[in-house]
Amino acid sequence: MATTETKVSGSSTVGLSWARVCKECGQQHDSQDSHLYEYQDEVDDELVCHICLQPLLKPMDTPCGHTYCFHCLSSFLKEQDFCPVDRQRLQLHQCRPSSLLVRNLLDKLTVMCPHCAECQQTMQRCELQPHLHNRCPVFRRLREEAEKRKRPSWNELKGRKGDGEGSGDAKHSATLSRNSTRDQPEPGLINPAYEEGEEDNNSLRSSLVAEATVVELIRDEPGEELGLRIVGGKDTPLGNIVIQEIVRDSIAARDGRLAPGDHILEVNDISLASVPHTRAIAVLQLPSLLRLTVMQEKGFKLRDQRSDQNQPTSTVLQVTLVKSQRTEPLGIKLIRKSDESGVFILDLLAGGLAAKDGKLRNNDKVLAINGHDLRHGTPESAAQIIQASEMRVNFVVMRSAEAQEEGGSSRTSRRTPEPQYFRRRSTYMKDPPGGFSSQEKTVSLKKEPRLSLGITIAGGRDCRSRLPVYITSVQPVGCLHRDGTIKRGDVLLSINGVDLTQLTYNEAVSVLKAQTAQSQVVLRVIQTLSEESEEDTEANDDELDIAEDSRDDTLNWTPLWTRWLGLPSHMHWCRDIVLQKTNNESWGFSIVGGYEESHGQQPFFIKTIVPGTPAHFDGRLKCGDEIVAVNGATTVGMNNSSLIPMLKLQKNKVTLTVVSWPGSLV
Repeated sequence: MATTETKVSGSSTVGLSWARVCKECGQQHDSQDSHLYEYQDEVDDELVCHICLQPLLKPMDTPCGHTYCFHCLSSFLKEQDFCPVDRQRLQLHQCRPSSLLVRNLLDKLTVMCPHCAECQQTMQRCELQPHLHNRCPVFRRLREEAEKRKRPSWNELKGRKGDGEGSGDAKHSATLSRNSTRDQPEPGLINPAYEEGEEDNNSLRSSLVAEATVVELIRDEPGEELGLRIVGGKDTPLGNIVIQEIVRDSIAARDGRLAPGDHILEVNDISLASVPHTRAIAVLQLPSLLRLTVMQEKGFKLRDQRSDQNQPTSTVLQVTLVKSQRTEPLGIKLIRKSDESGVFILDLLAGGLAAKDGKLRNNDKVLAINGHDLRHGTPESAAQIIQASEMRVNFVVMRSAEAQEEGGSSRTSRRTPEPQYFRRRSTYMKDPPGGFSSQEKTVSLKKEPRLSLGITIAGGRDCRSRLPVYITSVQPVGCLHRDGTIKRGDVLLSINGVDLTQLTYNEAVSVLKAQTAQSQVVLRVIQTLSEESEEDTEANDDELDIAEDSRDDTLNWTPLWTRWLGLPSHMHWCRDIVLQKTNNESWGFSIVGGYEESHGQQPFFIKTIVPGTPAHFDGRLKCGDEIVAVNGATTVGMNNSSLIPMLKLQKNKVTLTVVSWPGSLV
């Protein structure tokens, strides 16, 4: 264990200068120096920088396995070209940010407010900055004193008015007064995601703080679905178990605390850190109470509205409504949409507070209210937050480019064009990930013309993920059940030579009915395989007799996400997703995969989508999506260290070609 050196700062406002006080750590230091913290406990040696011998700040890992503060390492490498510990040749671009786990451990270190004479609060390191800006009395007083010094005195204003220049200065004074009022903490806004920048009060910075949260979900009935679609597992390139999607009106959706991108670490004290996908499914299917420990990234960023004016997609806005009394209604009707999760503004009532303010519009998507994340919330939960609010209600909303052009006059926004899917091109072909494969089977049957095959199907090229037609059940009344070769989950290729791979659901049903009227049936299918057995998760599934025209996803059995990984490339359907940005921010997603010595060539998968980034606001990328190409250049054969720089080189626009499989439903 390392004993950290305590950095002692002034404990009162005497001698403190607002200009010199760091707006992140609260201590006085030069802008080019590292932040200073007063740690309350001993810190493990593994979390200490080898250069400054203090707990790591923005930790960076070197290829040779050492970790340093970003500032310390970048300063050192300006003078030298080797690692400070083992002196191996090193350049800064070869280093990578440390893992999420390391950053979380550092964020949780306990520190004391630097203004301890008047504010003796202790907190996690990641909470210090929002504490300073929202709750610390010393920090607030320094800021107010600095604002007062900026304002012209009353005598100066009177003198200027006499010179005929009063209107401009009075306007300036009013602006300063409004800014000072806005600097006060608002009820419900003590949240790192909503910190105001010192240079530009119109842009909000992102606070990508990840923290472990325990969420308890209760099944009223043993077989009831939680409403989670998950991806990942130790047998897949993703490693962790990650939530891909929350199903509407499910147990998880009604609870409202889980969100896509959350990593499930434990279930009822059973670790999911290194279990295969099928084992995680089995654990999540335990009856009754489930206690989920999840890692969640908190906060998302309101982008600079001035730089967003050229964005053709959408803009994120912050709107604060101030009530004359606590019980005053806002005059907003909220709804949910059938084709998109979240809460939307249906209408602003004439004469209401929101309509008079004029900043909110019909069809705005409500991302947050008073710091509560509503990206996957409900109108009911939004209404409860509004009702519990004090005088100020802070909205963060996303507005489409079309709504901006129309000025919000339309009640319903135009639907975006249907994404164009296409067969995976020959240059994009690759082998399945390690541990996954497929085999083709052909079954030839002689049957009575009226005897049914006894199968039900789902999928088709008109379903949401452009899935191939697959078998959802083999019923005991048909001839295929007696044969025993065809299994649930097999993908249908053809029947009697008729290709089924490019048909819609209804077209496939029609072809199957027509061909099963023949006395001879030849059926070709693909069965996907993985090293991990799925027998345990399938053993208790009942074979349901479902009508052929039943399209409800909650009724049909669906394959596990891992089944699709073994499907050969020529069966994949891709689509292009164009992301855009106007500054040096990150695209907002992390990737895994590429060439590894232990696993060979693996596909690239999206592992995490960071809140407040272009990938998050675009909304089409999902955790578990496979990246097939970047700007038309195939990723097949690339390694991780080649693809990441390639993505970073794309300054304002990037086209990702992806294959998206639905996560396993639990």
